[in-house]
Amino acid sequence: GLPDELIQKGKDLKGVSEIVQNGKHFKLIITTGSKVIQNEFTLGEECELETMTGEKVKAVVQMEGDNKLVTTFKGIKSVTELNGDIIT
Repeated sequence: GLPDELIQKGKDLKGVSEIVQNGKHFKLIITTGSKVIQNEFTLGEECELETMTGEKVKAVVQMEGDNKLVTTFKGIKSVTELNGDIIT
């Protein structure tokens, strides 16, 4: 996993996320300070995503319900919940 120092640094960072959806295709742009990460994926298809550490990983993103994006990579499951303009 990540060192505790990096985990805490990630928790302290505030960023802006933009999600553009076109059917099953998503474009996600995350801006944190001067760092910008742009990922694109289609639900249910394997894709390559860039993580906050700059690592590129193979992942599959699924939609759970109407508002949860579930990303699985390297045995890790990440859930992003969309509530209007709020992402958790």
